[in-house]
Amino acid sequence: MDRIEADRARFREIVRGRIRTDLGRYLSTTELLARVGEQAVSVPIPQVELPRFEFAPSGEEGPGQGGGARNESSSPRGDGKAGEGAAGDVLGQHALEVEVELDELADMLGRELGLPHIQPRGRRELESEGARYSGLRSRGPDSLRHARRTFSAALRRTIASGAWDPAQPRVVPERDDLRFRAPRPALRPQSSAVVFHMMDVSGSMGREQKEIVRLEAFWIDTWLRSQYRNLEVVYIVHDAAAKLVDHDTFFHLRESGGTRISSAYELCLQVMRERYPQEQWNVYPFHYSDGDNWSARDTERCVELLGTELLPRVNQFCYGQVRSAYGSGQFKKDLDLAFGADPRLVTTNVAERGEVMSAIRAFLGSGR
Repeated sequence: MDRIEADRARFREIVRGRIRTDLGRYLSTTELLARVGEQAVSVPIPQVELPRFEFAPSGEEGPGQGGGARNESSSPRGDGKAGEGAAGDVLGQHALEVEVELDELADMLGRELGLPHIQPRGRRELESEGARYSGLRSRGPDSLRHARRTFSAALRRTIASGAWDPAQPRVVPERDDLRFRAPRPALRPQSSAVVFHMMDVSGSMGREQKEIVRLEAFWIDTWLRSQYRNLEVVYIVHDAAAKLVDHDTFFHLRESGGTRISSAYELCLQVMRERYPQEQWNVYPFHYSDGDNWSARDTERCVELLGTELLPRVNQFCYGQVRSAYGSGQFKKDLDLAFGADPRLVTTNVAERGEVMSAIRAFLGSGR
């Protein structure tokens, strides 16, 4: 069994090496998104085949048997062009799905993009209860019995009752003498973070734009979950008005209506004030849009909200602009002009899926 386990471990390392090699491809495709569980993700990779001998039916001649002619082909019987002819016996090529923990996937992402570990800003730590078996109680399972405390209780009872004989020392624990280890609540610091994903769902944001947003959101969440023990995610969609939605609605809501970006920023600020005080939470808002806003006056309102309310409350605010055939792309220019090189605001422009990797590196590369 030890040899089998060693071979299995080596095989898994080979598979993980293949995943690391192809990680750049997974960053720009949605192959992983339908296979995500609570703690792990199933990664499809090309089938790994071990070489083996294949024997011909008894009495049948062929290469290696009988008188074969020089330069005779040794191709398997039934070999032919893909998709041609009737049903045959040639094996097809299949993908192998390997389950990889999300923490391990985040580590691969960090190595691939050279991401630094995040340092929580200020004193943003929550106190959470962590149990340690440092208490005692008189009832419990035998696996938690405290032998020394049980003996001490039995010895004290024996002496107090006058049954102790120094010539024949004997201590027999009774039911009331038993002592068991018990968990005692203890407060411990726990870094916590909240991610706000805000997306424009107006008529100019189509399916391809949403797929790019979905890719960015998946990898952002995967990385941040590896950096914080407690991570909460809030989803906001907006056209001319903004509203809170769940994960599925965020990625599948149909596009319609105009665009008023300030509505999303106002709702984000409201949720921050009500549920995520800046003294206790590391806050990461991400906004995705094609750059269209309904008026210059609303853009001025967005700049005002960012400068006076949002940026002072967050670790970093990220704006990801997705190219659309109907979007002007003006909003990124306005933000860059208003805030310049302010490290609290990061903006990116993604024209196609292949640029998702550089956008994620820009968002997470500062380690804020």
